[in-house]
Amino acid sequence: MTRSFNTSTDLPVILEPRYQGPDALGFSRWLGRMPVWVLPLMAAAFLIWPTVVEAQTVYSAQKIMDIMAKWLPLLITQGFLMNVVISFFTMLFGTIAGLFLGLGRVSDNSGIRGFSWLVVQLFRNSPWLVLLFIVMLTLPFEIRVAGTYIAVPDWMKAVFGLSLPVMANLAEIVRGAIQSVPSAQWEAAESLAFSKRQIMWQIILPQCFKRMIPPWMNWYAIMTMATPLVSLLGVTELVTLSRQAMEAEGNNPSLLMPFFGFALIIFFAYCYPIARLTLRLEKKYAVKG
Repeated sequence: MTRSFNTSTDLPVILEPRYQGPDALGFSRWLGRMPVWVLPLMAAAFLIWPTVVEAQTVYSAQKIMDIMAKWLPLLITQGFLMNVVISFFTMLFGTIAGLFLGLGRVSDNSGIRGFSWLVVQLFRNSPWLVLLFIVMLTLPFEIRVAGTYIAVPDWMKAVFGLSLPVMANLAEIVRGAIQSVPSAQWEAAESLAFSKRQIMWQIILPQCFKRMIPPWMNWYAIMTMATPLVSLLGVTELVTLSRQAMEAEGNNPSLLMPFFGFALIIFFAYCYPIARLTLRLEKKYAVKG
């Protein structure tokens, strides 16, 4: 005779712990899980659009294509390339500052730890556009060094403004990576007479770098997508040049979709492989429980 068992019970059980906090790779997970055919679909829509709107505008599809072919080299070499340069230097400065700020978050000194916490909370919770306005409008356009005036370009001010929130978020990644290393390794190193500095730089941080790579790449993709914000402050990049090109071509509404559609496609084409690689590295460097 078979007997059915009820799996539910009123007895207390130990449930598997589940992480309930925010997803550190949320953006890459969302972008990387899109199917590969999304990019060709966007490109097809970009090519078909001039034909669809031809009946509603004085611009023919051929004229719109000619205009795009005329401006694309400029948009890529002096527009999108500047977005990449801004994102690169932003991540460079933000990573260096975030590393030291993250070390401050786990410092034994309560003063340093408290100051680091304050800086992280301040810049993590500040609107990026507000930070950009403050930095762009308060920093001088040139500085004097040893009697020589050195110009500070607008894009460099934008880099500094965007580095602040990136620094704060990367500091939290550094703190989390350090605290993810088992405490037994600290105790083992101390038993071998390692100093705290040696333990941090020779034992703990080398293990942290692999764990920090996926969230770091996630932030690089987010940073690249956010660079068009600087167009609101007059920095010459892809969106700024797109607007100027449309004005030069008569500011016809039928040009909006081709120009901004191209911007959408090129940002997607650049960030999509990064998101896919981020998810792959997350699996590769996942800590086995």
